[in-house]
Amino acid sequence: MFQQIMQTISLWALPAILLLILTMGLIKRIPLYETFTDGAKDGFKVAINIIPYLVAIIVAISMFRASGIIDLIGQVFSPVLAKLNIPADTIPIMIVRSLSGSAALGVFSDIANNLGPDDYATKLSAVMVGSSETTFYVLAVYFGAVGISKLRYALLVGLLADFIGIVAAVLVCNFVF
Repeated sequence: MFQQIMQTISLWALPAILLLILTMGLIKRIPLYETFTDGAKDGFKVAINIIPYLVAIIVAISMFRASGIIDLIGQVFSPVLAKLNIPADTIPIMIVRSLSGSAALGVFSDIANNLGPDDYATKLSAVMVGSSETTFYVLAVYFGAVGISKLRYALLVGLLADFIGIVAAVLVCNFVF
């Protein structure tokens, strides 16, 4: 019964929100179409402004993966991580997740395909992907879109949050699995 209620809410939530926005706009006598097109123009301007930042982060990620440094880091840190019950297969997720969500999903797909869905490394990788953020992507795109160039504290806090997410994922997976 509960699942059926949640499915119904999920099905009607977005249309209800759109209908509410349109109704409120009509009640307040806001020119809906003009307001929408103005917002679309602003969105297009933002998209044009962030293209250089997107290109920079994509090139950096490609170079990082192609250089083989992820594999090298995995080889160096695997003995230490093994003592903490962290498989070496999860090291690429730890590194790439802060850079790019799509790269992290690609690495996760490789792990899941190679090890299978029931392997501890696959489960740990899945939790890591869900418990951290694409810090460098967020800083490059969103901060670049609004013209913020001093990233020092945001970068520090973002990387700290990523580290805490990884530690929490390891602790939870050690407890649950």
